[in-house]
Amino acid sequence: MPATLQAIIVNYRVAGLAVEAVRSLIHDMQGLEGGVTVVDNDSGDGSVEHLERAVRDNGWGDRVRILPSGRNGGFGFGNNVGIRDALARPNPPEFFFLLNPDARVRPGTLRALSNFLEANPRAAIAGARMFGPGGQPAASAFRFPTVLSEFESTIQFGPVSRLLESYIVARPGPGRTCEVDWVSGAAFMVRRTALERVGLFDERFFLYYEEIDLCRRMRQAGFTVHHVHETGVDHEEEAATGINKRRRPTYWFDSRQYYFDKSHGRAYRVAANVAWVLGASLHRARCAVTGRAPGLPQYMVRDFVRHALGSSQKQSRSAEPRERATVPLEPAE
Repeated sequence: MPATLQAIIVNYRVAGLAVEAVRSLIHDMQGLEGGVTVVDNDSGDGSVEHLERAVRDNGWGDRVRILPSGRNGGFGFGNNVGIRDALARPNPPEFFFLLNPDARVRPGTLRALSNFLEANPRAAIAGARMFGPGGQPAASAFRFPTVLSEFESTIQFGPVSRLLESYIVARPGPGRTCEVDWVSGAAFMVRRTALERVGLFDERFFLYYEEIDLCRRMRQAGFTVHHVHETGVDHEEEAATGINKRRRPTYWFDSRQYYFDKSHGRAYRVAANVAWVLGASLHRARCAVTGRAPGLPQYMVRDFVRHALGSSQKQSRSAEPRERATVPLEPAE
């Protein structure tokens, strides 16, 4: 019997984008057994009605479910709502495919990912090959962030980047299917049995770093994570989140801190912060000498330092027992 698949999209005030994402999924699901769940994170802007109308108008009723979550708990929370809903069915799907509302799957992507997972039982997560605006290849395969990667990302100096090449988080396009540390949360397929063993997304990440944490936990449990080259997803990055490149929102800093605390402990997080600030300071000094415009977003260094200093004055969330970091499969209270 063919593997069953449930695709999940989390919407927050981008119903028009979500409809087009669903359209691409329905087209690519031809010949596959499965459906699509669109979780609305309490948009409060008529998104639910917009989505339900699109389902009726397009005749998707038998394959698309609109599921209000009741609150905007973030990316991981919304996906967990959709996953738990599917797990509660008498015959839950074998695979889940998570797709951002600002992304579109290219033909053959879902079959390629599901075929890969079926052929590789140790693989828990299979990520798609990403393309940005204009069809340009985008980062699709990643290494876990480290102290050295934090320094390299902010110093932005060619000789240093070449020296630390093996620590750069965004790997160059592999050009082939291969095992990686983590893949983009914008489009990946995950095995149900792996989620049942490891747990769902950690909902203490509101947005960003939650997919890195999930991939890390999968690898720690003995599973593997892969980039599948024979796929394609067009991603209009930032269209759904609305994040301003000139200024990062507080939740980005919160997620980064929590990731390092949870994965490595507070001492490592402090070292990563020092490396980030040192790299950024050297970058700004070099720009001042050469007359070049800084490559970091406006206010980034100031906001980073303020957040880091503020965080050091209160108890870190990593002080909670590590066992609580895995979100249980049962519905939250």
